[in-house]
Amino acid sequence: MTYTLTAACSHQEDIKKSRFVAHAAPVADVEAAMAFFAAHSVPDATHNCWAYRIGQNYRYNDDGEPGGTAGRPILQAIDGQALDRVAVLVIRWFGGIKLGAGGLVRAYGGCASNCLRAGERSEIVALARVRLRVGFAELPLLQARLAEAGARIADEEFDGEGARLVLEAPRAALAGLEQTVANITRGRSGWHVEDDTAPD
Repeated sequence: MTYTLTAACSHQEDIKKSRFVAHAAPVADVEAAMAFFAAHSVPDATHNCWAYRIGQNYRYNDDGEPGGTAGRPILQAIDGQALDRVAVLVIRWFGGIKLGAGGLVRAYGGCASNCLRAGERSEIVALARVRLRVGFAELPLLQARLAEAGARIADEEFDGEGARLVLEAPRAALAGLEQTVANITRGRSGWHVEDDTAPD
């Protein structure tokens, strides 16, 4: 199972006189992640290091720290907690004591992990888009069954015979829902899975 944050969260800790502040937030796309970093970076801090994971897309930035000691540990913190569609920024104010490569990895990764652990999360449910037809008499029963399956009507169009519907349904519930719809419409729904609305 994969999760995302339901809201932004923050965490602060001091490590050998350096102050580390982590900010994390749910993001829908790369543009949102970059906007989050721009909005929360502190220009006069020593380093503003970050990482994001959005499906198969990920990036990280060490912002002047030795290569692999900041951005990558932040990304590993995201992946280690099975999170997706998340951006994490860790800001450091240098306190005069060098931490060494291992110390930096532990500091950035640990601060990011503690921030993410403090955040509220929800499971990401992969959705599929389905087109079908239903008669007027069958519509109320169908609507009740959709709710039970965790599906919703994303679009509807009525004509003289009934409704053309576009559903968003959990991918895991598709087979059972298709059978339910076939029973309600006596096999006349024209069930067609169009595409997936959520990345793997």
